[in-house]
Amino acid sequence: MKFAKLQATGNDFILLDARNMERDWIKLAQSICQYHFGVGSDGLILVRNSKIADLKMRVFNSDGSEAEVCGNGLRCFAKYVNDHNIIIKRDLAIETLSGVRKVKANFTGNRVNGAEVNMGMPEFQPEHIPVKVEVDIVPVLHYALSVDDSNLNLAILSMGNPHAVSFISQSVTDYPLAQTGPKIERHTIFTHRTNFEIASILTREKIEARVWERGVGETLACGSGACAIAVAAQLLNYVNHKVDIILPGGILTVSWDGVGEVFLAGPVEEVFTGEWLKGESDEIS
Repeated sequence: MKFAKLQATGNDFILLDARNMERDWIKLAQSICQYHFGVGSDGLILVRNSKIADLKMRVFNSDGSEAEVCGNGLRCFAKYVNDHNIIIKRDLAIETLSGVRKVKANFTGNRVNGAEVNMGMPEFQPEHIPVKVEVDIVPVLHYALSVDDSNLNLAILSMGNPHAVSFISQSVTDYPLAQTGPKIERHTIFTHRTNFEIASILTREKIEARVWERGVGETLACGSGACAIAVAAQLLNYVNHKVDIILPGGILTVSWDGVGEVFLAGPVEEVFTGEWLKGESDEIS
């Protein structure tokens, strides 16, 4: 089974052309994403056929759970399908579990070096995020949540998947994300778990952030997380319509006019290709 490994600002994925392949994808993701016994990645991305778009993307986190959408994954997807001649197209419509997303690939010669994703409209209604909270005002920008000895102030929204964003006044570098992240992810108010972002405003054009991804743990970058941070920050009047989100893996640029769709842009790179030799028992006959 041939694969490629790609990274987008350090958010790394294994991509497979699975248009004519059936396997136990949950088991495969858990196996192939392991860093010491497998290839190692934040997730497994499948290229599938679609009846409503150019192609369909399925995303499995490293723990085997399936994500509704992934901004960095969509950028990797655009590079993979173009560079591997699955489809040669600058403007792609890609089906995801949260709807069709449009991606514009940027080329250097005949290779893709970056992409901009239309991440759709942010969702603020608690029942659609989903989150079980009783609030009088939507969007939810100041939800108080206590975890251990920490009192957090959360902005809660969906970018096709749930996000909880906490803005802090100090640098994010020393924040105990490994301790707080899993407790926020699995807090009982988040019925489908949640991604958790910790962010610090640097200027009206720059935000420093770290992300705890649902089903993965801390990642070097998260596309939908960057969008959630930018949207929440703009609603709180912290930033302008276009902002750079500075993550451990690099910089993602998010643009939002305050009412419509959110756009995510950044670089993408293929790291290597290979052949997976393990797990023949995963195959479905």
